[in-house]
Amino acid sequence: MAHEQNKAFLRRVPLLASINELQLDQLAAASVRKNYPRGRTIVAEGEPSQSLYILLSGRAKVQRSDSEGKEVILAVITAGEFFGEMSLIDDAPRSASVITLESCDFMAITKDVFKDMLFQSPEMCWFIMRGMVRRLRDADKKIETLALLDVYGRVARVLLDFSETIDGEIVVKSRLPRQEIAKMIGASREMVSRVMKGLEIDGYIVPMPEGKLVLREKISSYLS
Repeated sequence: MAHEQNKAFLRRVPLLASINELQLDQLAAASVRKNYPRGRTIVAEGEPSQSLYILLSGRAKVQRSDSEGKEVILAVITAGEFFGEMSLIDDAPRSASVITLESCDFMAITKDVFKDMLFQSPEMCWFIMRGMVRRLRDADKKIETLALLDVYGRVARVLLDFSETIDGEIVVKSRLPRQEIAKMIGASREMVSRVMKGLEIDGYIVPMPEGKLVLREKISSYLS
């Protein structure tokens, strides 16, 4: 039963769309499904790499910290995305920690099995490369945001990045704590709270139940 459930989960992952049924069977047999509650560290910065992780449900943050404990959030991972591939490829320690923002389901694939999959599937290699390029582009955009935009522009960028269009409205569906936004843009929580209040008073954002936000189109003016 666990094997068939693993196969069903893995079939839905874009990363694995190119592998054949035999490869999927092998991968399902070597994969372990795990559930972690909110606030759990899945991988820690600096530790050896053992597995590739695929997020099946929930959200997790990619985070780095310095010797004084100051933290910065590099990205937020959502369902269908993967992490841990860089360290498996170059055998270097983990470059960042990944911590759950809510209850999450993962599939863990061991290092040896992951490398075998890369050798067997050129399409999978190409998908991994595209994923790494996308993350590099996201990093470039983050550097540009921090260098060129004021704090209002940085907050607006985060809100737009986490938004989606629903019934003609731009909506941030998942609650974004002020502290998490602060770690993404290099500002204090207090500053983010003041900016969010200002955006609300000026009609750029409209708070909704359960922490949702509706963004008005004019908020994009802060990005120019």
